[in-house]
Amino acid sequence: MTSIDPSRRQLLRVTGAALAGGAVAGCSAAPGESSDTADGGGGGGDDGESSESTGTATSAGDGGSSGEWTQTSTVEMTDQLLYEPERIQVSAGTTVTFENVGNVGHTVTAYGDGIPDGATYFASGGFESQQAAKDGYSDGQEGNVPAGESYEHTFETTGTYEYYCIPHELNGMSGFVKVV
Repeated sequence: MTSIDPSRRQLLRVTGAALAGGAVAGCSAAPGESSDTADGGGGGGDDGESSESTGTATSAGDGGSSGEWTQTSTVEMTDQLLYEPERIQVSAGTTVTFENVGNVGHTVTAYGDGIPDGATYFASGGFESQQAAKDGYSDGQEGNVPAGESYEHTFETTGTYEYYCIPHELNGMSGFVKVV
């Protein structure tokens, strides 16, 4: 992390990711393969390195979202509790599709303080605030995107957006959209 004074959310994300990583370390690797290479080296890690350079741009100083940005309008939600790719870059007016490619349900929920000033709040389920999305999920899993389904949002305002999965936030399932 590049921040000297990490927020509670960052602390929870790092702690959850460390716990989740420790719990599954080595479980997903094929025989003779390290767990670092089982997913092709991408893994949604926060090391700023990628085995692919096509379609990426490096950026730093975006509120803790430094790293490589993939130019795409599709994000996959996986059973490994990741958004893939974790950081995307799109042009203003682009509709981004969040596809659940696994068997576990996920949400796409913007952090209320993680979107640009003047931007429209977004969350699967059509909620107008982070608290409403959390309450809706708690009251019957509203906003859940089941396996094989998707959620779309059109990003109009430039800036960097941070979002997460309500049931998997403690596992570090979060992502970023940079709109240019």
